[in-house]
Amino acid sequence: MASILDLISRQVNSVAGGAKIPTDVKDQVLGGLSQSVLGSLTKTVTREGGVDQIRDLVSGKVSPEKSPVTDLAGKIFDKDILSKLNLGAAGGSLKNLVPMVMGSLSGIIKDKDGDGDIDFNDLILSLKGGGNGTSLFETAKNILGGLLGKN
Repeated sequence: MASILDLISRQVNSVAGGAKIPTDVKDQVLGGLSQSVLGSLTKTVTREGGVDQIRDLVSGKVSPEKSPVTDLAGKIFDKDILSKLNLGAAGGSLKNLVPMVMGSLSGIIKDKDGDGDIDFNDLILSLKGGGNGTSLFETAKNILGGLLGKN
């Protein structure tokens, strides 16, 4: 099974790969988008009712545009990435990628028919840190910090 971050990164590249992103910051934007999605999922899973919010998003019960999980990912992306890269109007259009990426997550979560790359319960366990005390969000944050030169 591929790691959650790898799966999210594939979805980001699939959805955002054709977006107009300045070449000099493309890796930072795509990495930041992956980090923001993962961060939102990781923070949501620890909140009361968070597992249900994630389930509603990946099952299509709630549209990505109306999901609090997507809203949080957008805020993280804006605060941690876009505001630091000073992309102006391009940054606003890049933020529109967040709901598209979040909507694409349903394709990687294994449904009752067995389609998908990862089982929902495995996703939740991984997001909670799998019992090792280090969340995927913290790991991804360290990786992104290296990309942005903040480590």
